[in-house]
Amino acid sequence: MISKLAWKNIWFKPLNTILSIVLLASGIAIITIIVLLQKQFEEKFSKNIENIDLVLGAQGSPLQLILSSVYQVDNPTGNIAFDSAKVWMQHPFIKSAIPLAFGDNYHGFRIVGTNTDYITKHNGVLSQGKLFNKNFEVVVGSEVANKLNLKLNDEFFGAHGNAAEGEVHDHYAYKVVGILKPTEKVIDNLILSNIPSVWQMHYEPATEDENSNETDMVSNQEEHVHDENCNHAHDANNQEEHVHDENCNHAHTDQDLTLDEPNMEITAVLLQFKNKMGIVTWPRLIAQNTKMQAASPAIEVNRLISLFGVGIKALQYLAYAIMLISGISIFITLYNRLKERHYEFSLMRVFGSSKLKLFTLVLLESIFLCIVGYILGSVLGRVALAMLSLSSEEDFKMAFNPYEIIYEKEGIIFAITILIGIIAALIPAIKAYKINISKTLANAQ
Repeated sequence: MISKLAWKNIWFKPLNTILSIVLLASGIAIITIIVLLQKQFEEKFSKNIENIDLVLGAQGSPLQLILSSVYQVDNPTGNIAFDSAKVWMQHPFIKSAIPLAFGDNYHGFRIVGTNTDYITKHNGVLSQGKLFNKNFEVVVGSEVANKLNLKLNDEFFGAHGNAAEGEVHDHYAYKVVGILKPTEKVIDNLILSNIPSVWQMHYEPATEDENSNETDMVSNQEEHVHDENCNHAHDANNQEEHVHDENCNHAHTDQDLTLDEPNMEITAVLLQFKNKMGIVTWPRLIAQNTKMQAASPAIEVNRLISLFGVGIKALQYLAYAIMLISGISIFITLYNRLKERHYEFSLMRVFGSSKLKLFTLVLLESIFLCIVGYILGSVLGRVALAMLSLSSEEDFKMAFNPYEIIYEKEGIIFAITILIGIIAALIPAIKAYKINISKTLANAQ
């Protein structure tokens, strides 16, 4: 009975109630987003650096090297000579070395040249098909298969660079031979092939005048020679599924390239050590003796998270400030309402209500306001996270789960919310408890 009365009382003046709820919900929504983002962001970054001690790549920003090679969310710092990289990959300290070669994409999903160890490292398991073992065979991640509706034996042409609207390489078609199960790791959003596929896609033989056998991976500014007389069943702008015409004669090698090709380049190497001393000593050794760099994912990720931490702290302080203002708003609402309800409370006492009942009534009104604000704030926070996830998934292929519940932290937030409600209602509730019946009724006459 008293709960029902308290619920009706908070809606007696709906505008004041709505203002208090909106303020409280805003603070809780911000905190909810921060809690979910922080946990999922750290989990995603931690999962993908497992078994990677250092990343070997071109000189430049270490953070950029890590983001591009480990998380596939940035442009590479450049290419490195595969022959030079092999010297370090075959060092006795090395437990595993996974080379990576970038260059193309398909509808914005990066095509990565590597070996099958890369799939094993990410605990990838095939749901259909087999692993690649020939040039231009690809294994696609679960998200790629779902969003692009790719199936086994489908063929497509890649586009140069990381932009979906890049120049289409229509001289070789990639063929889907395997589809991976979801891993919640970076490979869910990748198309994986062997490294010679990337080389051969950009291979241009030397002319007689040049009298040279050197070949290079193409940079973003290089142009490719295409035979305009070739008739491909495809739309170059939309990059739809294509059927490769084997009779086309392009200025490219007729034989498949292999890993033994000289003077070739790759983008990076993911290194794992047998002897952990290498993690400390190799960055300096490589920087001093080569034109490459070795960056530590753990160090760079911690630096990135610390940079985000400043903004997260600021948002947390803002959210708690909003919640505090909401508590003040609830206090003012209840206090002003108490003045208007002196006569009502006195009559309740006359008809048998105890002092404790009046105290509890005011307290429940505040708690109900806080519960409604908490529920609304949690929902709004998750809606905002879902919208943020759509944006980050489109730009960085990184999605967040708005439906996850972090019981411990969200339980603490709920407890703080209720505590704010109790503190805000304490003075009005005490005044209701101490109300003078005879004085109030005499003044009412």
